[in-house]
Amino acid sequence: MFSNKLLIFLKNTFLIFIILTFVQSCDAFKFKRADVKDVPINDAAKREKNIKEGRGILIPKVGGGSGTFDFATSNEMWRATIAVLDFVPLTTADYGGGIIITDWYSDNLDSEESIKIMVNFLSNEIRADGLNVKIYKKICNEKLVCNTQLMKSELNNEIKLAVLKKAAQLKNQTRKKRAEESDYKITPDPD
Repeated sequence: MFSNKLLIFLKNTFLIFIILTFVQSCDAFKFKRADVKDVPINDAAKREKNIKEGRGILIPKVGGGSGTFDFATSNEMWRATIAVLDFVPLTTADYGGGIIITDWYSDNLDSEESIKIMVNFLSNEIRADGLNVKIYKKICNEKLVCNTQLMKSELNNEIKLAVLKKAAQLKNQTRKKRAEESDYKITPDPD
């Protein structure tokens, strides 16, 4: 019986010794002393250092969608839609969900009719099937009983065309700006 306990004790001691040796030899558990001159202070310098060192995250595609969405400030379709709909207050502007919904809008305060515009983004590319525009019309009587329905008119296409035109203009401006800022110059061949 004494030898059984001794054998278990020796096995456990040996196992702990192996684990401690393994942990000690791993680089993941070694703490390196940081030098102030090697660690950037501001966020921009930290991001730049991480990019140079290849650190960062990559989010893979999920589901059947395109999976590649830019930030709202660099997406011409998004910026163009905000610019085209600047005459009406926005209720929802969800870039992650790809939707912009305006508040109810009427030309005058006494009007019984008002409209709400909803834009769904289906793609980041500037193309006609990249966005879907729906307009809802609300008609209220003097007792404030309202009827809301999906409106089918040319206004949908007019808004879509205005967004596409503005997005194309923004993309051209961005290309010109990048070309001007670029150090790369095309020189003709001497031949």
